[in-house]
Amino acid sequence: MKNVYLDSAATTQLRPEVVEKMTEVLHMTFGNPSSTHAFGRAAKSYIENARKTIAKYLNVTTSEIVFTSGGTEADNLALNSAVRDLGVKRIITSKIEHHAVLYTVNQLQSCHGIEVEYVNLKDCGSIDLDDLEKRLKSSEAKTLVSLMHVNNEIGNILDIKRVGDLCKENQAMFHSDTVQSIGHYQIDLQEVNVDFCAVSAHKFHGPKGVGFAYIRKNSGLKPLIFGGEQERGFRAGTEGVHNIVGLEEAFKISYENLKEEKPYVEGLKTYFVEQLKKEIPEVKFNGGCLDKVKSTYTLVNVGLPIPPEKSAMLLFQLDLKGIACSKGSACQSGSQLGSHVLNAFLSEEDLKRPALRFSFSKFNTKEELDYVIEVLKEQVNS
Repeated sequence: MKNVYLDSAATTQLRPEVVEKMTEVLHMTFGNPSSTHAFGRAAKSYIENARKTIAKYLNVTTSEIVFTSGGTEADNLALNSAVRDLGVKRIITSKIEHHAVLYTVNQLQSCHGIEVEYVNLKDCGSIDLDDLEKRLKSSEAKTLVSLMHVNNEIGNILDIKRVGDLCKENQAMFHSDTVQSIGHYQIDLQEVNVDFCAVSAHKFHGPKGVGFAYIRKNSGLKPLIFGGEQERGFRAGTEGVHNIVGLEEAFKISYENLKEEKPYVEGLKTYFVEQLKKEIPEVKFNGGCLDKVKSTYTLVNVGLPIPPEKSAMLLFQLDLKGIACSKGSACQSGSQLGSHVLNAFLSEEDLKRPALRFSFSKFNTKEELDYVIEVLKEQVNS
């Protein structure tokens, strides 16, 4: 039996260089970054160097990067403060967003009475931009649009440049969860009219528990967490220097190697899709998985021809064979309600098929994919 990890959309394997760099900092740089003595200044320099690295790659200023505990906190910071501090009265989002956005929006609606609208979806689960434009023009209420760049379950890519332009034309603010895209795509945030972004290090071979928010300068956003004056007052709490250094190292290596690693991972996805079609002809692909332009190269969502009575144990059976994949977001793995993303656009007939998300990284091989396909064939034909 092999052990095959195909759940990189949930979290990624740490790069060895990241572990080495973090270990070095843990051993040598233990000062509090807020302290003014040499130990504190040494720690602070690591944080500011990391901020400079990130800002350079995204073409933003260092003051626009705020380190957080991850994407969820960054999403919460942007959404809560937009309503509380910036006068947002209406949020336009979609029913296929990550729960870090959907649950926060629900809470804001319940506690602050904001208006919430869900943009229409096309048959493949992509955002209907014509409907978005109509909604933006339909009200003069101060509006925030919150739409993720790359969907974490079906891989659909949003045209964030077009959405940003629509928001600008209609005096709306734009927040995007870029957790599945930063580190995998080159993004120039000066070319995209986006006000807030959320990022997690563990999605691009960095450590868990650290990420950052991009907050466009002069936005007026205020803190979510209060206490000290860390992160220019945006985020109180002593910074985890080793985690921030790990984030920087993973971020930098991901972009330095992107031209080499992206085609490799894309080749794995293409091979996996082709072999699935060949070996399991009745297979279906959910979302825009087969569109190389409108779908990310890092994952594929598969609907298998397996009867409902067998589907409940499918993930367990794959786990027994050493295969790690997912039914959807890892954040909802305990839910019995199924994927809220697939429920939003699939037909009742297609929803009867068990859906699995396979997500790839530079650490995977075609030999591993061959093994997975053989196991899937066994499950389909048994």
